[in-house]
Amino acid sequence: MTEPRKLVAILCSDVVGYSRLAGVDEDSVLARLRALRAEVIDPIVATHDGRVFKRTGDGTLVEFRSAVEAVRCAVAIQSALIDRNAGHSPDNRIALRMGVRVGEVVEEADGDLMGDSVNIAARLESVGAAGAIRLSEDAYRQVRDRINIAFADLGPTQLKNIVRPMRTYEIRIGPDVAPAAPRCVGLERLGPPRLSIVVMPFANLGGDSDHEYFVDGVAESLTTDLSRMSGMIVIGRNMAFTYKDKAVNLRQIGRELKVRYVLQVVRRRAGVGSWKHRSARGRRAG
Repeated sequence: MTEPRKLVAILCSDVVGYSRLAGVDEDSVLARLRALRAEVIDPIVATHDGRVFKRTGDGTLVEFRSAVEAVRCAVAIQSALIDRNAGHSPDNRIALRMGVRVGEVVEEADGDLMGDSVNIAARLESVGAAGAIRLSEDAYRQVRDRINIAFADLGPTQLKNIVRPMRTYEIRIGPDVAPAAPRCVGLERLGPPRLSIVVMPFANLGGDSDHEYFVDGVAESLTTDLSRMSGMIVIGRNMAFTYKDKAVNLRQIGRELKVRYVLQVVRRRAGVGSWKHRSARGRRAG
């Protein structure tokens, strides 16, 4: 009997130098990793309709319905990690490397995914640089005209236990990522992508705490809708809501989250059962 198969995009990630970090202070690193998953990785994955189907120690395997969503998710996570690591010395940062592959998989009864595509995603991740996203050629072809971000063409790459060399591409996030190979094209530093935005938590000027869930829900829905737009990089709800009820300059937010636009909406309650729109502005942050 033929195994049922489906076509998916696989995102594989793991922590660079995890054994070294754990050897210094295992309890602290485990606590930071758990917090990173709960506060950054899992919420961003959910925003992009991903499904975590396996944890492998410090690694994570995620299934997406499209390569575009997989890469958008990877970019959002790597971008969030820049600020997450800001208070740590270079030797104590939790950095991720990632691989993205598109291909057929077999889904097991327990939801686990098996097949060559999963293995190749893991191989791609293993040869990537810290803070980078390594793509197979098929994944690159699907996203190159739909995501406004720079790619490095690394040429044919020999992956462990893969017979034929595979052409790979890489996205690097932030100014401190070292080149992966001499033949890499450009990408010494990436600025905010042209279509990158964060939706700030809406201000509830009515002061009615019973309606707080309403303004939060609107912001969350708008974030989800924007993330579905072709070529749009959207910061996840979890990161945006860290600024809730804080007086922060919009340009500062743009710099911290590495986005070009910050959307801020303010609503004031006009009467029972109604809300009055006061202002909506999408400001260029950079």
